[in-house]
Amino acid sequence: MKLYGVALAGLLLLAGCGGEGNAPDAAPSTSAATTAADSAEAPPDIPLVGEERRILAFGDSLFAGYGLKPGEGYPEKLEAALRAKGINARIANAGVSGDTTAAGLQRLAFTLDNQPARPDLVVISLGGNDMLRGIPASETRANLDAILGELDKRGIKALLLGMLAAPNLGRDYAGQFDPIYPALARKHRAALIPFFLQAVIDKPELRQADHIHPTRQGVEELVAATAVDVAKALPERAAGVAHNGTN
Repeated sequence: MKLYGVALAGLLLLAGCGGEGNAPDAAPSTSAATTAADSAEAPPDIPLVGEERRILAFGDSLFAGYGLKPGEGYPEKLEAALRAKGINARIANAGVSGDTTAAGLQRLAFTLDNQPARPDLVVISLGGNDMLRGIPASETRANLDAILGELDKRGIKALLLGMLAAPNLGRDYAGQFDPIYPALARKHRAALIPFFLQAVIDKPELRQADHIHPTRQGVEELVAATAVDVAKALPERAAGVAHNGTN
């Protein structure tokens, strides 16, 4: 994991050199969620099985497609991969660059309430910006706990994409930050991918010049490494049960 520390060191320096708006992951906040199908068409001639499965990709720049062209982001490519497996997936992209867990919690209810139908699954990728900005791990844990609690209250299943603290933040911080994701996944019975960036973190050719965000090919690698987990996280539907509305 030495390259992981090198990769994040550059971001830590950049994030520490200016205000939040100058950090490499920062962008104007928005609560709108766009559907992946609006940016990338489903593979042709793939027989889709069953009714539509709605997934909400709720996260930061790793979902927003930082540095990529429209249609090249993780939610778009994930939708295409699931459809290639015959799963009738439709993914709404609620990724906002620069989001912390606090910002995510603040916009969660609004985002869920404005979906055309209740999601079958919410995939969560938040916490990286907390770590880069030195936000106490206790705050990150509390915010993610509240996000998962809101999904529990609404009866929506969650898949948590884990992060790891950069080694140069020290063992004490890592000891507080790294256990957040597995502990909360157990508490809320959420599905878990322990480290979302595992497929690209030791491959600099799959990361952009900032050394952390994936390139187009890097996104493909992330999708290849996680699509099966996403498919498994989708809940089984009881016959005749409709999923309309958000309550």
